Amino acid sequence: MTATVSPPMTSQDRRPASSVRLSLAPAGSAPALLDGAWWPRSRDLTAELPALTSVLDPLWGRITRVTVNPAQWPVVPRKVPAAGHVVKVGWFRFEQDEHELLLLSYHVGRWNLLVVPPRTDPAAAMWLMAAASDPRRTSSASSLVAEAARLAVTAESDRTGEAVWESEGGHGTGAPVLPAWDRAVTEASADLPERA
Repeated sequence: MTATVSPPMTSQDRRPASSVRLSLAPAGSAPALLDGAWWPRSRDLTAELPALTSVLDPLWGRITRVTVNPAQWPVVPRKVPAAGHVVKVGWFRFEQDEHELLLLSYHVGRWNLLVVPPRTDPAAAMWLMAAASDPRRTSSASSLVAEAARLAVTAESDRTGEAVWESEGGHGTGAPVLPAWDRAVTEASADLPERA
């Protein structure tokens, strides 16, 4: 279904600080609005893009150009040095979804990644990464971010309701109550075809 790509473990069995949080749609899947999701650690393109391109260059061909919407990036550099080459960076304020990163490879083509906001709650980020790399989805990056926000509100409401229930002496009937994130992931998993 999805692939999360990051560097191998270090000799001390810790993830390196520069690991790339990336989820891609399966190779050969039908074209969709999004080809996956990227969860950068900051809004600094100069610091974040080299690690992303170092992972994607071997998979998709050398990334030569990237475009973003400046609404989500405080500084948009014109060029970013990457491993062995320079990536040109452009921006489109109205023409490009503000939660999307467009990558172009000189020989191979283009890809659109949902950019998960850096300070996103890990449960929401994992849901976004799975949703963006699901080839059956036809949602835009901004609509997925909005859906994740709705699920976060539902999850908070579930926690509040459960706390009130417990404080009044209630207890479950033995059936587990799934939080909103878990319900969303469980429902999405139920729709997937089984692998052979």
